[in-house]
Amino acid sequence: MIHLLISLLLVVASGLAHAVWSLFTKCSRNKSVFLWSIVMGSTIALLPYLIHELWRHPLSVSAYLLMLLSAAFQAVYALLLTQTYKMGDLSQVYPIMRGTSTLLIPIGGVLFLHESLSLCGWIGLLCMVCGFVFLSGVWNGRQRQLTASATRKPFLMALCVGVTTTCYVFVDKLNLQHISAISLLEITNIGFIAGLTPLVIKSWEIRAEWKQNRWIILLGTILNPGSYLLFLFAIQHAPVAHISPVREIGTLFATLLGIVILKEAQGLRRITCSIIITAGIMLIGIFG
Repeated sequence: MIHLLISLLLVVASGLAHAVWSLFTKCSRNKSVFLWSIVMGSTIALLPYLIHELWRHPLSVSAYLLMLLSAAFQAVYALLLTQTYKMGDLSQVYPIMRGTSTLLIPIGGVLFLHESLSLCGWIGLLCMVCGFVFLSGVWNGRQRQLTASATRKPFLMALCVGVTTTCYVFVDKLNLQHISAISLLEITNIGFIAGLTPLVIKSWEIRAEWKQNRWIILLGTILNPGSYLLFLFAIQHAPVAHISPVREIGTLFATLLGIVILKEAQGLRRITCSIIITAGIMLIGIFG
């Protein structure tokens, strides 16, 4: 019981850490430079480990191609993430980005893998779809015509981020048959950095970003890998199927941070949608 409680606390901390570095990204001067900077630290630190593993355990050509595909998805993810945070509010895009893969994976399993969902699973999917629809801005009352375009573009970008996340989750699952989790993390870091490097070089704003946000960059460098590390510690002491959905409480944290700290609009609406989406994720993850 104590181990389960500790695991739950670690998972909640993991979700909070992820939401906080996402808040930092939204507040940054240049999104691509900021994301590039906070990932670069762990990329440099883990590179010797990757080289050592590949040197001692050479892989087949197909395995290397699969790793390259994972890095390519990460590059696309990094570019889409940068644009999404430029265009949309944190309280709107974060729940969509985090929830899309949870929505698509069980749907894909039902349609293509002949899997099944329980009644709670279908209710969870319905909750998520309803939350997405309300966040999309499709129904905005009398302000619909004025806000539709501004609201839907970041919504669609966030959906693209979620779809890309779903793709690299499937590819990374296959990659884990060939390399360790730490080496895979380094492969994804390299892809992430590669996707953003042309934008960073073109911007010439590395010095300006560090001058303005050096402390939150350093904190983000810790929180970015730390959020996943906390999750790994948690699953050592509790069933992953039971506690993994709890990590998505970060959706609610990010929404609250966007509304309270960034003073984003439609606060009650977005909090309600985030609660609905989070509830849907937990229904699918625990009972689905």
